[in-house]
Amino acid sequence: MFRSRSKEDNATEPLEEQPQGRDPQAPKGRPTPKRSEAEALRRAVVKPPTNRKEAARRTREARRAALTKQREALLSGDERHLPARDRGPVRRFARDFVDAKWHVAEYFLPIAVLILVLSMLPSLQARNIALLLWLAVILMIVADSILLTRRLKKELRARFPDESLRGASAYALMRTMQMRRMRLPRPGIKRGESPR
Repeated sequence: MFRSRSKEDNATEPLEEQPQGRDPQAPKGRPTPKRSEAEALRRAVVKPPTNRKEAARRTREARRAALTKQREALLSGDERHLPARDRGPVRRFARDFVDAKWHVAEYFLPIAVLILVLSMLPSLQARNIALLLWLAVILMIVADSILLTRRLKKELRARFPDESLRGASAYALMRTMQMRRMRLPRPGIKRGESPR
């Protein structure tokens, strides 16, 4: 009962079958995590929140991490983590189309400050100039926006016939109203280059 088996008995017995799956001799492709890391991961992932306060804290942390990732993507242009409104080839083309050219609307803020200064001067002539400047700037922005929208829609229909183009023109117009240095996602092309 307690005696050892002979070598012959071991040779004649069938080997236990290995479970189907990974070969035990094959490398697993990743390093074994440290015990502290594995325990921390198990505690964080497996354990549900114990109360509402803990659940709210976890939700806040997850939201903060997602927003940080989005912010980094807006600065770097990483397509995977961009917000939904900036994602996709149509939006990327609209951004590049706007960034490739000069637009009157991007200088609206500095011009508005100049007009405000002129309108505060005591001279009647300076106020009249400010009024005419307002009118000229508004007309130029409207004309530039109409031309941009027409050209962009034509290009989008030619390049993306099967894609949904909904909202792309409004997206491009909103981008023209931001100064180039302040645009997010950052401009991917220089002025004068053709959009990708």
